[in-house]
Amino acid sequence: MTDSLTEMLDERRHLIDVATWLFGSETAADQIVQETYRRWYALTEPERAAITSPRAWLTRVAGGICLELLASGAPHPPPVTRTASRPGRGLLPPVRHDHVAHRFAAACSTGDAPALRAVLSPDVLVVSDGGGKVRAPLDPTHGAEAVTRFLSRLLAGVEAAVEPVNGRTGLVLRQNGRAVAVVSVSVAATDVTAVWIVLNPDKLEGWHRP
Repeated sequence: MTDSLTEMLDERRHLIDVATWLFGSETAADQIVQETYRRWYALTEPERAAITSPRAWLTRVAGGICLELLASGAPHPPPVTRTASRPGRGLLPPVRHDHVAHRFAAACSTGDAPALRAVLSPDVLVVSDGGGKVRAPLDPTHGAEAVTRFLSRLLAGVEAAVEPVNGRTGLVLRQNGRAVAVVSVSVAATDVTAVWIVLNPDKLEGWHRP
């Protein structure tokens, strides 16, 4: 696992596929995968370094969460938070997900920091991939205030467009028609709980516009 988190974002699609296959719902799978990542970052650096195959570890943990939920008879995963769970933060149908994602996108498009902060969960996280070619944090950014500051810096001087990303409502940031970031979100209740950002220019070529 590189410090740029490239592999972590690359593995997300694979893990969602695994969780969807086991649990039967991509909406549920999105939160299962988010919980899988939280467990990864809960490990100490020596513990992570001792894992010879992060992909296998992540897949095993995601599968284990699915099986635990299925064995318990849970209709969907419990809310995913770094702190105590709050009432009513279950999974959303796609329309509700899109509504929250559009609120997030609107706040990003206008650069409205208070509106952006309002749509973020208090324990939201950002995972970004610069691929070693664009500066990106070495670890996830946690918390609504920190994530708002991070996104505000990222949004400065760019055009934000709402577009499908991996089949869900997402955001593409461009400068003079060239994509500089592709953003997708995880959602629970009325909050964005995680923001996934691809900054690696090698992965953005298909997003450029004339």
